[in-house]
Amino acid sequence: MNDRPIRIGTRGSPLAMAQATMVRDLLARAHPHAPEAEIVEIRTTGDAITDRSLADAGGKGLFTKEIDRALLEAEVDIGVHSAKDMETWLPEGMVIGAALPREDPRDALIGASSIAGIPRGARVGTASQRRQAQLLAQRPDVEVVLFRGNVQTRLRKLEAGEADVTLLALAGLNRLGRSEVADGILEPEDMLPAAGQGIIAIAQRDGDTRVADALAPLNDAGALTCLTAERAMLDALDGTCRTPIAGLARLRGGELELHGLVAWPDGSELVRREMTGAAADPVALGCAVGAELRERIGEDFFATLD
Repeated sequence: MNDRPIRIGTRGSPLAMAQATMVRDLLARAHPHAPEAEIVEIRTTGDAITDRSLADAGGKGLFTKEIDRALLEAEVDIGVHSAKDMETWLPEGMVIGAALPREDPRDALIGASSIAGIPRGARVGTASQRRQAQLLAQRPDVEVVLFRGNVQTRLRKLEAGEADVTLLALAGLNRLGRSEVADGILEPEDMLPAAGQGIIAIAQRDGDTRVADALAPLNDAGALTCLTAERAMLDALDGTCRTPIAGLARLRGGELELHGLVAWPDGSELVRREMTGAAADPVALGCAVGAELRERIGEDFFATLD
């Protein structure tokens, strides 16, 4: 560290700002004699477009591309992201410099205590292909309606009657101090989370040793190992926001366990695979699970969704 503060690029939503503040405070504790990091709010296309699904609007990069550009052009020094929002393939010159300890990766239900407890024919608000597919596989009677916006916006839409039930990441609710709104918590067996869900990932420019040294004390090796496996699975599956994919890795001693899922958006077919491999090689495990899922779902699946 030197006398120049780290500049933190982030979206301006309450959750994104809370996460950026968390990173700022962690940097202050790790480097008490360095200047306090500065938070730079960057408006993203994903925040501006709320009337279409991510797939129709251009993909997950809508939440990151402006921050990525600012990072690569040295307008900021790091970008703080919910790891599940990051594109499968990062822009050239950018790497994940650190991952914070994983929060609870599960999904929360608001408006029902369980998937079985959702009233018949209810309108369930979500913009997630992953959630839609797993939900419809269990409850084909419900109606899925488009729900976009940050946590507060979606809760307001629910209160306004635009849907009867919605799903949100429990990690986000916990970080906002709003876990009390959850009526039910879905176990991974019922709703496998998105790859990276619950992990805050910090992006940096590749080769920026000053920033790498600053981030080193913040990195949680276990969280980064799990995230690496989950992202390798996405890579093997050519995962985009048009592809309903879920994945969750867990460390079990020196081994890494990875659950993966790929599904048709209408829930008509879900393919699951679980494998265990060496924690020292998360990329190999992720690639193996992804390749197996790809083979089982069939190439027609990817051709149809392109």
